Amino acid sequence: MTVSRLRHIPGINVDKMGNAADALGDPDMLRLENLDTDIAPPRAALEATRVAVDADEANSYLPFLGIHALREAAVARIKTDTGVAYDPEGECIVSAGGLSGILNVLLAILEPGDEVIITDPAYAGLLNRIRLAGGVPRLVPLKVAEGGWRLDLEALAASRSDKTRAVLTMSPSMPSGIVHNLEEWQAICDLVRQTGAWLVHDAAMERILYTDAPMLHPLQFPDMRERTVTVGSVSKEYRMIGWRVGWIVGPRELMNDVGLVSLSNVVCQVGIGMPGAAAALTTDDDGVAEATARWRARRDLILDELADLPCVRPDGGWSLLIDTAALDLPPERASALLLDKGRIAATAMTGWGAPDQAGRYLRLVFANEPRARLAGIRERFRAAWGM
Repeated sequence: MTVSRLRHIPGINVDKMGNAADALGDPDMLRLENLDTDIAPPRAALEATRVAVDADEANSYLPFLGIHALREAAVARIKTDTGVAYDPEGECIVSAGGLSGILNVLLAILEPGDEVIITDPAYAGLLNRIRLAGGVPRLVPLKVAEGGWRLDLEALAASRSDKTRAVLTMSPSMPSGIVHNLEEWQAICDLVRQTGAWLVHDAAMERILYTDAPMLHPLQFPDMRERTVTVGSVSKEYRMIGWRVGWIVGPRELMNDVGLVSLSNVVCQVGIGMPGAAAALTTDDDGVAEATARWRARRDLILDELADLPCVRPDGGWSLLIDTAALDLPPERASALLLDKGRIAATAMTGWGAPDQAGRYLRLVFANEPRARLAGIRERFRAAWGM
Protein backbone atom coordinates (compact mmCIF):
# COMPACT_ATOMS: atom_id res chain seq x y z
CA MET A 1 0.00 0.00 0.00
CA THR A 2 1.28 3.48 -0.85
CA VAL A 3 -0.63 5.28 1.92
CA SER A 4 -1.15 4.22 5.52
CA ARG A 5 -4.93 4.64 5.47
CA LEU A 6 -5.18 1.63 3.14
CA ARG A 7 -2.88 -0.62 5.16
CA HIS A 8 -5.70 -2.39 7.02
CA ILE A 9 -8.30 -2.24 4.26
CA PRO A 10 -8.62 -5.49 2.31
CA GLY A 11 -10.83 -5.94 -0.70
CA ILE A 12 -14.37 -7.26 -0.39
CA ASN A 13 -13.92 -10.37 -2.63
CA VAL A 14 -17.30 -9.78 -4.27
CA ASP A 15 -15.73 -7.84 -7.12
CA LYS A 16 -13.20 -10.58 -7.85
CA MET A 17 -15.83 -13.30 -7.80
CA GLY A 18 -18.15 -11.25 -9.99
CA ASN A 19 -15.37 -10.64 -12.51
CA ALA A 20 -14.49 -14.33 -12.56
CA ALA A 21 -18.10 -15.31 -13.20
CA ASP A 22 -18.49 -12.65 -15.91
CA ALA A 23 -15.34 -13.88 -17.65
CA LEU A 24 -16.74 -17.41 -17.93
CA GLY A 25 -19.86 -16.16 -19.71
CA ASP A 26 -21.82 -19.25 -18.68
CA PRO A 27 -25.60 -18.57 -18.79
CA ASP A 28 -26.18 -21.56 -16.52
CA MET A 29 -24.01 -20.04 -13.78
CA LEU A 30 -25.98 -19.26 -10.61
CA ARG A 31 -25.04 -15.72 -9.62
CA LEU A 32 -25.10 -15.84 -5.84
CA GLU A 33 -22.04 -13.65 -5.23
CA ASN A 34 -23.40 -10.09 -5.33
CA LEU A 35 -26.28 -8.17 -3.77
CA ASP A 36 -28.36 -7.83 -6.92
CA THR A 37 -32.00 -8.63 -7.49
CA ASP A 38 -34.04 -9.44 -10.58
CA ILE A 39 -37.29 -8.06 -9.10
CA ALA A 40 -38.29 -4.78 -10.75
CA PRO A 41 -38.44 -1.42 -8.94
CA PRO A 42 -41.81 0.24 -8.23
CA ARG A 43 -43.55 1.32 -11.41
CA ALA A 44 -43.94 4.86 -10.08
CA ALA A 45 -40.17 5.09 -9.61
CA LEU A 46 -39.51 4.02 -13.19
CA GLU A 47 -42.01 6.51 -14.57
CA ALA A 48 -40.65 9.41 -12.47
CA THR A 49 -37.10 8.62 -13.55
CA ARG A 50 -38.03 8.61 -17.24
CA VAL A 51 -39.57 12.05 -16.82
CA ALA A 52 -36.50 13.28 -14.91
CA VAL A 53 -34.16 12.34 -17.76
CA ASP A 54 -35.79 15.06 -19.87
CA ALA A 55 -36.14 17.61 -17.05
CA ASP A 56 -33.62 20.46 -16.96
CA GLU A 57 -33.91 20.86 -13.18
CA ALA A 58 -32.81 17.22 -12.71
CA ASN A 59 -29.61 17.89 -14.69
CA SER A 60 -28.08 20.07 -12.00
CA TYR A 61 -25.86 20.10 -8.93
CA LEU A 62 -28.63 21.92 -7.06
CA PRO A 63 -29.88 21.63 -4.45
CA PHE A 64 -26.58 20.36 -3.04
CA LEU A 65 -28.10 18.45 -0.12
CA GLY A 66 -30.96 16.89 -2.08
CA ILE A 67 -34.35 17.79 -3.50
CA HIS A 68 -37.03 18.73 -1.00
CA ALA A 69 -39.52 16.09 -2.19
CA LEU A 70 -37.10 13.28 -1.36
CA ARG A 71 -36.00 14.75 1.97
CA GLU A 72 -39.64 15.16 2.92
CA ALA A 73 -40.42 11.58 1.87
CA ALA A 74 -37.47 10.18 3.85
CA VAL A 75 -38.44 11.85 7.13
CA ALA A 76 -42.08 10.89 6.55
CA ARG A 77 -41.00 7.25 6.15
CA ILE A 78 -39.14 7.40 9.49
CA LYS A 79 -42.09 9.04 11.25
CA THR A 80 -44.44 6.35 9.93
CA ASP A 81 -42.10 3.60 11.11
CA THR A 82 -41.06 5.05 14.47
CA GLY A 83 -43.35 7.96 15.39
CA VAL A 84 -40.32 10.29 15.53
CA ALA A 85 -40.50 13.51 13.51
CA TYR A 86 -37.64 15.34 11.78
CA ASP A 87 -37.31 18.59 9.85
CA PRO A 88 -36.68 17.62 6.20
CA GLU A 89 -34.52 20.69 5.56
CA GLY A 90 -32.41 20.82 8.72
CA GLU A 91 -32.26 17.16 9.70
CA CYS A 92 -32.13 15.22 6.42
CA ILE A 93 -29.47 15.07 3.72
CA VAL A 94 -29.67 13.04 0.53
CA SER A 95 -26.59 10.92 -0.20
CA ALA A 96 -25.25 9.14 -3.27
CA GLY A 97 -26.40 5.76 -1.98
CA GLY A 98 -26.55 4.41 1.55
CA LEU A 99 -22.88 3.51 1.93
CA SER A 100 -21.82 6.99 0.84
CA GLY A 101 -24.09 8.25 3.59
CA ILE A 102 -22.47 5.93 6.14
CA LEU A 103 -18.99 7.18 5.21
CA ASN A 104 -20.10 10.81 5.43
CA VAL A 105 -21.49 10.25 8.93
CA LEU A 106 -18.35 8.44 10.11
CA LEU A 107 -16.15 11.24 8.76
CA ALA A 108 -18.29 13.71 10.68
CA ILE A 109 -18.12 11.94 14.07
CA LEU A 110 -14.80 10.08 14.31
CA GLU A 111 -11.39 11.22 15.46
CA PRO A 112 -8.41 8.97 14.61
CA GLY A 113 -8.39 5.99 16.95
CA ASP A 114 -12.06 6.21 17.96
CA GLU A 115 -13.73 2.81 18.22
CA VAL A 116 -16.90 1.79 16.40
CA ILE A 117 -18.75 -1.25 17.73
CA ILE A 118 -20.07 -3.51 14.96
CA THR A 119 -21.18 -7.13 14.75
CA ASP A 120 -19.05 -9.94 13.32
CA PRO A 121 -19.72 -11.00 10.55
CA ALA A 122 -20.26 -7.56 9.03
CA TYR A 123 -20.14 -6.23 5.50
CA ALA A 124 -16.50 -5.63 4.62
CA GLY A 125 -17.49 -2.32 3.04
CA LEU A 126 -18.73 -1.06 6.41
CA LEU A 127 -15.57 -2.21 8.18
CA ASN A 128 -13.44 -0.53 5.53
CA ARG A 129 -15.36 2.74 5.79
CA ILE A 130 -14.77 2.79 9.55
CA ARG A 131 -11.04 2.45 8.84
CA LEU A 132 -11.06 5.05 6.06
CA ALA A 133 -12.62 7.52 8.48
CA GLY A 134 -9.80 6.87 10.97
CA GLY A 135 -11.83 4.64 13.26
CA VAL A 136 -11.13 1.21 14.69
CA PRO A 137 -13.79 -1.53 14.31
CA ARG A 138 -14.58 -3.19 17.65
CA LEU A 139 -16.02 -6.55 16.62
CA VAL A 140 -18.83 -8.17 18.61
CA PRO A 141 -19.46 -11.77 17.54
CA LEU A 142 -22.79 -13.14 16.48
CA LYS A 143 -23.50 -16.66 17.69
CA VAL A 144 -25.58 -19.44 16.21
CA ALA A 145 -28.63 -20.38 18.28
CA GLU A 146 -31.44 -22.71 17.19
CA GLY A 147 -30.25 -22.56 13.60
CA GLY A 148 -30.21 -18.75 13.38
CA TRP A 149 -28.16 -15.80 14.57
CA ARG A 150 -28.16 -14.02 17.92
CA LEU A 151 -26.03 -11.18 19.26
CA ASP A 152 -23.60 -12.14 22.02
CA LEU A 153 -24.84 -9.75 24.71
CA GLU A 154 -21.96 -10.43 27.09
CA ALA A 155 -19.46 -9.63 24.34
CA LEU A 156 -21.44 -6.50 23.52
CA ALA A 157 -21.23 -5.27 27.11
CA ALA A 158 -17.50 -6.04 27.20
CA SER A 159 -16.86 -4.14 23.94
CA ARG A 160 -17.32 -0.68 25.44
CA SER A 161 -14.28 1.40 26.28
CA ASP A 162 -13.29 5.01 26.82
CA LYS A 163 -12.66 5.13 23.07
CA THR A 164 -16.19 4.07 22.07
CA ARG A 165 -17.52 6.72 19.74
CA ALA A 166 -20.23 4.92 17.78
CA VAL A 167 -22.22 1.75 17.39
CA LEU A 168 -22.93 0.84 13.75
CA THR A 169 -26.05 -1.30 13.44
CA MET A 170 -27.90 -3.00 10.60
CA SER A 171 -31.02 -5.12 11.02
CA PRO A 172 -31.45 -7.23 8.98
CA SER A 173 -27.70 -7.22 8.76
CA MET A 174 -25.62 -8.16 5.77
CA PRO A 175 -24.19 -10.77 5.25
CA SER A 176 -25.66 -12.71 8.19
CA GLY A 177 -29.34 -11.77 7.95
CA ILE A 178 -29.65 -11.35 11.73
CA VAL A 179 -32.71 -9.38 12.81
CA HIS A 180 -32.12 -7.92 16.26
CA ASN A 181 -34.81 -8.79 18.79
CA LEU A 182 -36.17 -6.60 21.57
CA GLU A 183 -33.58 -7.70 24.13
CA GLU A 184 -30.71 -7.03 21.73
CA TRP A 185 -31.97 -3.58 20.79
CA GLN A 186 -32.44 -2.70 24.45
CA ALA A 187 -28.84 -3.74 25.17
CA ILE A 188 -27.53 -1.74 22.19
CA CYS A 189 -29.45 1.39 23.20
CA ASP A 190 -28.36 1.03 26.83
CA LEU A 191 -24.73 0.93 25.73
CA VAL A 192 -25.21 4.03 23.56
CA ARG A 193 -26.80 5.97 26.41
CA GLN A 194 -24.16 4.86 28.93
CA THR A 195 -21.19 5.75 26.71
CA GLY A 196 -22.60 8.85 25.04
CA ALA A 197 -21.79 7.24 21.68
CA TRP A 198 -23.59 7.78 18.42
CA LEU A 199 -25.81 5.03 17.03
CA VAL A 200 -25.37 4.93 13.25
CA HIS A 201 -28.16 2.74 11.88
CA ASP A 202 -27.97 1.31 8.37
CA ALA A 203 -31.66 0.88 7.55
CA ALA A 204 -31.22 -0.40 4.00
CA MET A 205 -33.07 -3.69 4.58
CA GLU A 206 -35.24 -3.08 7.63
CA ARG A 207 -38.54 -4.20 6.05
CA ILE A 208 -37.08 -7.33 4.41
CA LEU A 209 -38.18 -9.60 7.26
CA TYR A 210 -38.97 -13.31 7.28
CA THR A 211 -40.37 -13.55 10.80
CA ASP A 212 -43.73 -12.53 12.23
CA ALA A 213 -42.10 -10.10 14.67
CA PRO A 214 -42.69 -6.38 14.05
CA MET A 215 -39.94 -4.21 12.60
CA LEU A 216 -37.81 -2.61 15.32
CA HIS A 217 -35.82 0.60 14.92
CA PRO A 218 -33.57 2.23 17.54
CA LEU A 219 -35.67 5.40 17.45
CA GLN A 220 -38.50 3.42 19.06
CA PHE A 221 -36.50 3.24 22.31
CA PRO A 222 -36.36 5.97 24.99
CA ASP A 223 -33.99 8.93 24.62
CA MET A 224 -32.50 7.75 21.32
CA ARG A 225 -33.48 10.59 18.99
CA GLU A 226 -30.52 12.79 19.92
CA ARG A 227 -28.04 9.90 19.66
CA THR A 228 -29.26 8.17 16.47
CA VAL A 229 -28.41 8.75 12.81
CA THR A 230 -30.47 6.71 10.35
CA VAL A 231 -29.05 6.03 6.90
CA GLY A 232 -31.44 4.58 4.34
CA SER A 233 -31.49 3.97 0.61
CA VAL A 234 -33.69 2.76 -2.23
CA SER A 235 -31.22 0.06 -3.29
CA LYS A 236 -32.55 -3.01 -1.47
CA GLU A 237 -36.19 -2.70 -0.38
CA TYR A 238 -37.16 -0.73 -3.48
CA ARG A 239 -34.88 -2.75 -5.84
CA MET A 240 -33.25 0.45 -7.17
CA ILE A 241 -29.56 -0.42 -7.00
CA GLY A 242 -28.49 1.57 -10.04
CA TRP A 243 -30.07 4.84 -8.85
CA ARG A 244 -27.41 5.36 -6.13
CA VAL A 245 -29.70 7.40 -3.89
CA GLY A 246 -29.89 7.31 -0.11
CA TRP A 247 -30.62 9.62 2.82
CA ILE A 248 -29.17 10.55 6.20
CA VAL A 249 -31.53 11.61 9.00
CA GLY A 250 -30.33 12.79 12.40
CA PRO A 251 -30.30 15.62 14.93
CA ARG A 252 -29.71 19.10 13.57
CA GLU A 253 -26.46 19.83 15.42
CA LEU A 254 -24.75 16.81 13.84
CA MET A 255 -26.31 17.22 10.41
CA ASN A 256 -24.52 20.54 9.92
CA ASP A 257 -21.22 18.64 10.05
CA VAL A 258 -22.53 15.81 7.88
CA GLY A 259 -23.55 18.43 5.33
CA LEU A 260 -20.01 19.83 5.26
CA VAL A 261 -18.63 16.34 4.65
CA SER A 262 -21.22 15.70 1.94
CA LEU A 263 -20.28 18.90 0.12
CA SER A 264 -16.60 17.94 0.36
CA ASN A 265 -17.07 14.33 -0.71
CA VAL A 266 -19.50 13.41 -3.48
CA VAL A 267 -20.84 17.02 -3.54
CA CYS A 268 -24.33 16.06 -4.63
CA GLN A 269 -26.51 13.13 -5.58
CA VAL A 270 -27.70 11.66 -8.86
CA GLY A 271 -30.02 14.35 -10.17
CA ILE A 272 -32.08 12.09 -12.41
CA GLY A 273 -32.27 9.46 -9.66
CA MET A 274 -33.82 11.53 -6.88
CA PRO A 275 -37.30 12.01 -8.39
CA GLY A 276 -37.59 8.25 -8.84
CA ALA A 277 -36.45 7.66 -5.28
CA ALA A 278 -39.03 10.13 -3.98
CA ALA A 279 -41.71 8.36 -6.02
CA ALA A 280 -40.69 4.99 -4.58
CA LEU A 281 -41.07 6.27 -1.02
CA THR A 282 -44.46 7.88 -1.63
CA THR A 283 -46.24 5.49 -4.00
CA ASP A 284 -49.09 3.37 -2.66
CA ASP A 285 -47.64 0.34 -4.48
CA ASP A 286 -43.95 0.06 -3.56
CA GLY A 287 -43.94 -3.75 -3.95
CA VAL A 288 -41.83 -4.34 -0.84
CA ALA A 289 -44.16 -6.92 0.71
CA GLU A 290 -44.51 -8.88 -2.54
CA ALA A 291 -40.77 -8.80 -3.19
CA THR A 292 -40.04 -9.92 0.38
CA ALA A 293 -42.35 -12.90 -0.05
CA ARG A 294 -40.48 -13.93 -3.19
CA TRP A 295 -37.08 -13.52 -1.55
CA ARG A 296 -38.27 -15.57 1.42
CA ALA A 297 -39.41 -18.38 -0.90
CA ARG A 298 -35.95 -18.45 -2.48
CA ARG A 299 -34.30 -18.52 0.94
CA ASP A 300 -36.54 -21.37 2.02
CA LEU A 301 -35.74 -23.40 -1.10
CA ILE A 302 -31.99 -23.12 -0.49
CA LEU A 303 -32.32 -23.94 3.20
CA ASP A 304 -34.45 -27.00 2.37
CA GLU A 305 -32.10 -28.31 -0.31
CA LEU A 306 -28.95 -27.66 1.75
CA ALA A 307 -30.44 -28.88 5.02
CA ASP A 308 -27.59 -31.36 5.54
CA LEU A 309 -24.96 -28.61 5.26
CA PRO A 310 -24.08 -26.14 8.06
CA CYS A 311 -26.17 -23.21 6.81
CA VAL A 312 -27.24 -20.52 9.26
CA ARG A 313 -30.81 -19.30 8.76
CA PRO A 314 -31.19 -15.58 8.01
CA ASP A 315 -34.32 -13.95 9.43
CA GLY A 316 -34.17 -11.14 6.88
CA GLY A 317 -32.10 -9.61 4.11
CA TRP A 318 -30.77 -11.09 0.91
CA SER A 319 -28.07 -13.56 1.90
CA LEU A 320 -27.21 -16.58 4.03
CA LEU A 321 -23.94 -18.06 5.26
CA ILE A 322 -22.55 -21.59 5.19
CA ASP A 323 -19.92 -22.60 7.75
CA THR A 324 -17.58 -24.35 5.34
CA ALA A 325 -14.82 -24.48 7.97
CA ALA A 326 -17.02 -26.97 9.84
CA LEU A 327 -16.63 -29.18 6.75
CA ASP A 328 -12.83 -28.77 6.83
CA LEU A 329 -13.15 -26.72 3.68
CA PRO A 330 -11.68 -23.18 3.73
CA PRO A 331 -14.22 -20.71 2.32
CA GLU A 332 -11.87 -19.58 -0.48
CA ARG A 333 -11.43 -23.20 -1.58
CA ALA A 334 -15.17 -23.83 -1.26
CA SER A 335 -15.85 -20.82 -3.47
CA ALA A 336 -13.31 -21.88 -6.10
CA LEU A 337 -14.72 -25.41 -6.29
CA LEU A 338 -18.28 -24.14 -6.65
CA LEU A 339 -17.27 -21.85 -9.49
CA ASP A 340 -15.24 -24.50 -11.30
CA LYS A 341 -17.35 -27.62 -10.78
CA GLY A 342 -20.76 -26.46 -9.58
CA ARG A 343 -21.32 -23.40 -11.79
CA ILE A 344 -22.14 -21.30 -8.72
CA ALA A 345 -20.57 -17.93 -7.97
CA ALA A 346 -20.41 -17.39 -4.19
CA THR A 347 -18.19 -15.15 -2.05
CA ALA A 348 -15.86 -16.18 0.77
CA MET A 349 -16.21 -13.99 3.86
CA THR A 350 -12.50 -13.32 4.25
CA GLY A 351 -12.11 -9.78 5.59
CA TRP A 352 -15.74 -9.55 6.72
CA GLY A 353 -14.75 -9.86 10.38
CA ALA A 354 -12.32 -11.89 12.47
CA PRO A 355 -10.66 -14.87 10.71
CA ASP A 356 -12.07 -17.32 13.29
CA GLN A 357 -15.56 -15.80 13.10
CA ALA A 358 -16.63 -14.35 9.74
CA GLY A 359 -13.68 -16.05 8.10
CA ARG A 360 -15.36 -19.43 8.53
CA TYR A 361 -18.20 -18.67 6.14
CA LEU A 362 -19.21 -18.65 2.48
CA ARG A 363 -22.05 -16.31 1.46
CA LEU A 364 -24.96 -17.13 -0.85
CA VAL A 365 -27.10 -14.25 -2.14
CA PHE A 366 -30.58 -15.56 -2.94
CA ALA A 367 -32.16 -12.32 -4.17
CA ASN A 368 -31.12 -12.49 -7.82
CA GLU A 369 -32.03 -15.99 -9.00
CA PRO A 370 -35.61 -17.26 -9.41
CA ARG A 371 -36.72 -20.47 -7.73
CA ALA A 372 -36.77 -22.34 -11.06
CA ARG A 373 -33.03 -21.80 -11.46
CA LEU A 374 -32.25 -22.48 -7.79
CA ALA A 375 -34.06 -25.84 -7.86
CA GLY A 376 -31.55 -28.68 -7.72
CA ILE A 377 -28.84 -26.55 -6.15
CA ARG A 378 -27.84 -29.38 -3.81
CA GLU A 379 -26.57 -31.41 -6.75
CA ARG A 380 -24.33 -28.54 -7.79
CA PHE A 381 -22.81 -28.49 -4.31
CA ARG A 382 -22.33 -32.25 -4.39
CA ALA A 383 -20.57 -32.02 -7.77
CA ALA A 384 -18.29 -29.27 -6.45
CA TRP A 385 -17.50 -30.54 -2.97
CA GLY A 386 -18.06 -34.28 -3.27
CA MET A 387 -20.36 -34.24 -0.25
